[in-house]
Amino acid sequence: MREILGRRRKISLRRRERTAYVDAALTYAERWQWRVVPGVGLDRQDPHNSGCACGRPNCVVPGVHPVDPGLLAATRDPRMVRWWWTRRPDAPVVLATGDRVSAASLPATAGARALEAMGQLGCRLGPVVATPTRYIFLVAPYSLAELGELLDRQEWVPTSLRYHGDGGYVALPPAGGLPGPLRWVRQPVVPIVPRAAVRAGRVADAVRAMRTAERTPWLPQIDELVDALVRAGRTAPDGDRLRY
Repeated sequence: MREILGRRRKISLRRRERTAYVDAALTYAERWQWRVVPGVGLDRQDPHNSGCACGRPNCVVPGVHPVDPGLLAATRDPRMVRWWWTRRPDAPVVLATGDRVSAASLPATAGARALEAMGQLGCRLGPVVATPTRYIFLVAPYSLAELGELLDRQEWVPTSLRYHGDGGYVALPPAGGLPGPLRWVRQPVVPIVPRAAVRAGRVADAVRAMRTAERTPWLPQIDELVDALVRAGRTAPDGDRLRY
């Protein structure tokens, strides 16, 4: 009986693994309207399970960058998402940034420090993703001009702090809390329809809020976080390998 139960658990875990990435990709693309594309994945022949399937020995983001299709193919179309992940059910989910969501990332130690500092300051945070080596803070889209103006106010900006805007990408976790290298430190939160608008009879405002709430999580503006990110990044070593 114990052997049968163990086999059932393994089968159940395999089923969860087969659906975890496509479920996540559909949530991001169809419900939240974030553009996604499959990541290349890790090299299955690598005994350490750390090499990238792209074959480059010095790949800076092993497994979680797009190759075929490329980043320009990122989409919100659920039909395309299903087709991609039906062919490759274990493909990581790569988010194309700069459209409806952008990001900033720090080495993991500095990212955890920034997260703690922001909590103490009462900053309202959006979703945060942890990888084995980095913390990714998802924010509302920002322009290069806006970012340049913010950074120009800083005395010094650490190179370990990276910005993922238009033309960039980050990896997002699978659905269902599947164990793996990517996890939510702070889960995405979908806004609730303001009751005051309903009570006040502002039906149009309430309907707009409902439509927005159904589609996308709340994201902070980059200017609300940049000071804390820069301060935390000053204590982190620089590097060029964004290992996930």
